[in-house]
Amino acid sequence: MKILGIDPGTATTGFAILQNNKNLKNSDIKKFTAIDFGCIITPAGMSAGKRLEIIYNDLCKLIKKHKPNLISIETLFFFKNLKTVMPVSQARGVILLASAQNNIPVLEFTPLQVKMTIAGYGRAEKKQIQQMIKETIDISKFDMKKNNRNKDDAADALGVAICAGLHNKILTN
Repeated sequence: MKILGIDPGTATTGFAILQNNKNLKNSDIKKFTAIDFGCIITPAGMSAGKRLEIIYNDLCKLIKKHKPNLISIETLFFFKNLKTVMPVSQARGVILLASAQNNIPVLEFTPLQVKMTIAGYGRAEKKQIQQMIKETIDISKFDMKKNNRNKDDAADALGVAICAGLHNKILTN
């Protein structure tokens, strides 16, 4: 089974496609293979509607190409700035629409849940999470400059996808 993990945003939306390695034992940490990951980036200064259209269209292309069985998305948990929460909510809306139109189930996780699953500590720093992701999934075969794979949003999407894979009983049994 394939999981599409998404870290939503209007300027940058991180995505990750993971394949479950069913032939491995449940105790094996390398349960997943990275198929692709990176970011959908929208140009600054573009209208909100156009940015959302780019996110939607690029996401639909990813869905068509990889045919994921499950989509995992980071939820809005707590924002200090209302200017940030509204655009992220709008990006989540088009992501949920694309999921519904393609009949793909969605799991949602807070940043705290992702950190607890990946690092075992809800207040883990981004660098700690990224290190644990590198230990969990081999990403050495990827060109880190292509598709903006070196951005935090791409790493966050990998974490969200891993979280779904480890929490979804269909995938882990």
